[in-house]
Amino acid sequence: MAFDLRAALLRKEEKESARLMDFEFRQRARCFRLMAEALGIDSAALVRAIALHADAAILDGLANDLPRSREELGQLYAKCRADAHRQLVDELGDPTPHRLG
Repeated sequence: MAFDLRAALLRKEEKESARLMDFEFRQRARCFRLMAEALGIDSAALVRAIALHADAAILDGLANDLPRSREELGQLYAKCRADAHRQLVDELGDPTPHRLG
């Protein structure tokens, strides 16, 4: 039985893709949870919105519902996204793909 390099690389790609998608989802959810806390609104409702809408659409909806400008919400979003990334790296490790070797 010979080693199948193609199959090994495909398995690695599937695992890396799943790991990176999981990290991205966690970062997105944490980002909006942090935003909800900063804005003093229900975090569960805001996090549920990520299943239905893109980030820009969520921010547009918040700008319509809250007395904050879209620009201000964009800045808060960027800060919360960076904070969420930093927290997840501390908890889960760096999401950079692992190299073969």
